[in-house]
Amino acid sequence: MTITRFAPSPTGRLHVGNIRTALHNWMLARQAGGTFILRIDDTDAARSREDYVEAIRADLTWLGLDCDREERQSARLERYEAAFAALRAAGRIYPCYETAQELDVKRKIALGRGLPPIYDRAALKLTEAERAAQEAAGNAPHWRFLLDHAEPIAWEDGIRGTQKFDAAQLSDPVIRRADGSWLYMMPSAVDDIDMGVTQVLRGEDHVSNTAVQIQIFTALYAADFAAAKPLPAFAHEALLVGREGKLSKRLGSLGCDAFRERGIEPEAIIALLARLGTSRPVEPVADRAALTASFDLSTFGRAPAKFDEEDLERLSAGIVHQLPFEAVAARLPEGMDAAGWHAVRPNLAHIGEAADWWRLVTGPVEQPAFSDEDKAFLAQAAQALAWGDDPWGALTATLKEATGRKGRALFLPLRQALTGMDHGPDMGELLPLIGEAEARARLSRAAA
Repeated sequence: MTITRFAPSPTGRLHVGNIRTALHNWMLARQAGGTFILRIDDTDAARSREDYVEAIRADLTWLGLDCDREERQSARLERYEAAFAALRAAGRIYPCYETAQELDVKRKIALGRGLPPIYDRAALKLTEAERAAQEAAGNAPHWRFLLDHAEPIAWEDGIRGTQKFDAAQLSDPVIRRADGSWLYMMPSAVDDIDMGVTQVLRGEDHVSNTAVQIQIFTALYAADFAAAKPLPAFAHEALLVGREGKLSKRLGSLGCDAFRERGIEPEAIIALLARLGTSRPVEPVADRAALTASFDLSTFGRAPAKFDEEDLERLSAGIVHQLPFEAVAARLPEGMDAAGWHAVRPNLAHIGEAADWWRLVTGPVEQPAFSDEDKAFLAQAAQALAWGDDPWGALTATLKEATGRKGRALFLPLRQALTGMDHGPDMGELLPLIGEAEARARLSRAAA
């Protein structure tokens, strides 16, 4: 079975990049009839907040990204301790005592010499006596995973193709802080093993993390921490950039709250992010099942995916124009029925605008000043108004024949008198909603 996961840290709100990752993992799972896991990576107790957990759940629900189960890293600490013990017994982790300042100096020296800022493994050279002295001085160690420089690291990436890393060109990653808290690398690998994750899809900024985690996977299996199984299939998608082609700070804060405030439809966000960065056209596709069926990692390119808020607005309007009355009834102004929705829908960019157009039906409307000639024409219209299956068509046909008016001269004064506007919904649909008595009253008032 295909099993994917979305693993946000509850240290802030979801932004558009997180949403894209969640969506793509959800689509991979739904496409294969598999399982989509929401994993809350909350091992950082100092920064994790429960209100952010609730916000993540609420945002995913609003987007329609239902998860099949939820896991929390804070409930799995014993499992990480077991993995730590297994790796330590196997000689794959080691204690380090450098301070953050000392490590920063080392990095700067390496960069100054034109060398990659790779950890020099100085802690491995410490004797037992030197380690004991550090402990006696009250210096608690942080712990690094020992990469195997002789073991080649390679995988076939679902988007980037063949990936190869020389472990000697990577720093041994810190997996545990001096205060005993966990960093990302090892707990994530442990979770993927225990939860049977088969596909890991994330941003290209995780490519080097994947190289490290592949060695952590194999080390855990070699240490008999868990029964060996095939590694997940990895894929890394290009990151989002703004319309200018540069990384945008705004993208790091643009999330569901901002979308909701602007009246953006969730299906528009899905339609955009499902195909952004692929060779498929970005269109206002409201059929999520069709989007999911067409989702294909082979269509993703390597170039940064450009996120344009204007595209999102355009897609949202296109989605609104497709929504049936039943899908929006609870969000419409009181009294608006299916006929009313059908009449105003083509004029909407956001559903919240429906109330403004509905006031053309419920009134009152503010009419412009008319010329004497137009007043006489509108008085004639009030008398000629007859109700039937198509009152607008009958009225304009009668007036055209009686007055010789046509085009703008025929239609504009009538629209202005009936709605107070120069443009708007189709009058053939709007006039029956206004009703015969109110329509005649508006025409008469405009003629007075």
